[in-house]
Amino acid sequence: MRFLIHDRDGKFTASFDDVFRSEGIEVIHTPVRAPQANAYAERFVRTVRTECLDWILIVGRRHLEHVKGVKTRIRG
Repeated sequence: MRFLIHDRDGKFTASFDDVFRSEGIEVIHTPVRAPQANAYAERFVRTVRTECLDWILIVGRRHLEHVKGVKTRIRG
């Protein structure tokens, strides 16, 4: 992962962002009062969910990583 994009909701604290920055991931906040800016991230998440996760029951992190890797090899 290179980027983490999220809105400015109070649940995303500075320490939340620091965890990702410590792993070398750039944290990008959506602009204030710009609801369309978040639409791209929401569309991506919805696409992943509907094309992959809605069709399979993930039983753990290792299983998720495997499913994600298979999906990447099919498309890529």
